[in-house]
Amino acid sequence: MARRMIIAGNWKMNKTPSEAVALIKELIPLVKNDAVDVVFCVPAIDIIPAVEAVKGTNIKIGAENMYFEESGAYTGEIAPNMLVDAGVSHVILGHSERRGYFGETDLDINKKVKKAFEHDLTPIICCGESLEQREQGITIDWIRQQIKIAFLDITADQAKAAVIAYEPIWAIGTGKTATSDQAQEVCGAIRDCIREIYDEATADAIRIQYGGSVNAKTAPDLFAKPDIDGGLVGGASLKAEFGDIVNYE
Repeated sequence: MARRMIIAGNWKMNKTPSEAVALIKELIPLVKNDAVDVVFCVPAIDIIPAVEAVKGTNIKIGAENMYFEESGAYTGEIAPNMLVDAGVSHVILGHSERRGYFGETDLDINKKVKKAFEHDLTPIICCGESLEQREQGITIDWIRQQIKIAFLDITADQAKAAVIAYEPIWAIGTGKTATSDQAQEVCGAIRDCIREIYDEATADAIRIQYGGSVNAKTAPDLFAKPDIDGGLVGGASLKAEFGDIVNYE
């Protein structure tokens, strides 16, 4: 089946609210492509002005994280219903920076995925291996574990609506990009894992992105691979170059 491409920008901890609006205004004409889902995942403080700035465009706004509780004494956290009320449609969950710097576990990610689906938010579920793990030859085993735990108690219908982002940690912000063949190998293995957990129809429906130093030069080869359905773009999503990535063909 033909899956619709999804290209998302992960802004990370960049751009004040006013800077975010200025960048969005610059990018709006550059990222027009009705054949692709375009998502800007922005810092929490930028969400409300960003949602306002993209009204009437093809751009959707995503969050970079959320907590797995509805409300309560969780100082500094953001609940899923807050994101929905603010106009968010997507949320990045389990990014390697969240796992590495803030100690998020696979089970934490699973709780967040469940909560995202409860609120009709589309989760962008991140997975990826370190350079050490790749050199040890355990990339596929490691990523299969991340996927299997992330999708615990998630129904097939929910899984079909999810997005998985494969981001080799050694390629994030380093300028190193996995070759298109390396990326395809892992994204294909992720789809095989989903096929094992669920069925052929679910594996065919789920969208798998590649992320890790994606740029205008590397995007066409990556996105041409059969199991890569777009990208989760870091640094290049903050530049005009993002338009070239969205319009990669």
